Amino acid sequence: MLTEKQVKEVVGEITDPFLNKKLSETDAIKEITIKAEKQHISLKIAVAKTGTSEQLSLQGTIVEELKKAGVQSVGLRFVEFTPEELQQYRAEQPNTGNLLTSPNAPEFIAIASGKGGVGKSTVSVNLAVSLARLGKKVGLIDADIYGFSVPDMMGITQRPVVEGEKIIPVDRFGVKVISMGFFVEDNSPVIWRGPMLGKMLTSFFTEVEWGELDYLLLDLPPGTGDVALDVHSMLPACKEVIITTPHPTAAFVAARAGAMALKTDHEVIGVVENMAYFESQLTGEKEYVFGKGGGPKLAEELQTELLGQLPLSQPDWNEEDFAPSIYDESHRLGKIYGEIASKIAFICENEKAATGK
Repeated sequence: MLTEKQVKEVVGEITDPFLNKKLSETDAIKEITIKAEKQHISLKIAVAKTGTSEQLSLQGTIVEELKKAGVQSVGLRFVEFTPEELQQYRAEQPNTGNLLTSPNAPEFIAIASGKGGVGKSTVSVNLAVSLARLGKKVGLIDADIYGFSVPDMMGITQRPVVEGEKIIPVDRFGVKVISMGFFVEDNSPVIWRGPMLGKMLTSFFTEVEWGELDYLLLDLPPGTGDVALDVHSMLPACKEVIITTPHPTAAFVAARAGAMALKTDHEVIGVVENMAYFESQLTGEKEYVFGKGGGPKLAEELQTELLGQLPLSQPDWNEEDFAPSIYDESHRLGKIYGEIASKIAFICENEKAATGK
């Protein structure tokens, strides 16, 4: 039969689901009663909140670990920490739940455009997936709150779940995703004014359990309206990729988004020209359907680089794992997205190495 010291060693190694600390570190084991003749152990355990799914999960883990150690039966009673105890243990935790204040915040990359219809969301989802294919830990916020489309583009059918006070994002293709589309019914329109949109965006940064991320991409709404302005004010340090088509007018309008980024001290790290041309599968001939030169001209105007030019092409749809806008790694456009993602990672990581941040 286990001794009291052995019980503390076994149970003390288990992690508190609320505080993310070992039970030994929070002094959570308040009482131990051992009945050797019955091979029974009773414990009183302190947690942040009783009657929750987290407590139920912890209960199962404790029983499982003690039975592995040879105990026949386990009795558990849970109590709540005092407010003073809770404040003490929470004060010791690094602030990782709030991405706006966390010292371990990821690299924020906003995907912006001057107007709608240039394929900004398509670029956003494919860049996120391509970064994940490079082994990066990636999150994606669908910040286009009026025109949310990311869940549909990525073929996401499930919704986020809530654990404790945190929203758990949906994981798809190795990317953690959160979108306004998860919180409306039947593709209903969002009829909100600016302040309400700002609150929703704040929730995406502060109430979602993102875990450890290398990059957090934001699919911004087109233009320079309320939501884009909110993102610029919320994130003092953010890199931006500007999306345009080759048409001179599209590039002219996209320059406004770039100018907004520069005025708010965001760094424009590159331009992606979408719908650059159409290439015939039969002849290989290129047709410049939307004109030529918009991407290079915009990159020159914003004094940044042209990260890539994407031709018009449809993904190969997989009926079993349907994602209507995601290009396979081996697809011609999938390879271009991979190259763009590699360039972005190189820029970010070189800058981090140079600054030591």
